[in-house]
Amino acid sequence: MRNSFWQITVLMVLTAGLALAADLTKLTVTVKTPYGNPVDNASVVVKFVKGRSKSKLGKKIMTSWEQRTNQEGIAKIPAIPQGTILVQVIAKGYQTFGEKFEVEDEQKDIEVKLNPPQAQYSSHQ
Repeated sequence: MRNSFWQITVLMVLTAGLALAADLTKLTVTVKTPYGNPVDNASVVVKFVKGRSKSKLGKKIMTSWEQRTNQEGIAKIPAIPQGTILVQVIAKGYQTFGEKFEVEDEQKDIEVKLNPPQAQYSSHQ
């Protein structure tokens, strides 16, 4: 009787872990210039906005990640909960990028094209 209780408990924990793993997505963000050249050392911030995140047996769920792009302009974000995310990209010499994306697959690739800065606008000229 006691042995079957432990077997059922272990089975439930493993099933819960598999269900949680199914709701995660590996995210890759590629940052390029308008001409298709990679932007290295750009800061990529990903924030989980809303969706189907589940609690991990009392562990805190991470809702914000920050990575830097490599020389190929690629930032790989660890597994994130599926739902709506906000992606922000900040790089020196380029306009800041920010947009919301729906994440529902196991693998998601996002390509961001950064624009050069615009001239300042003043209504007093």
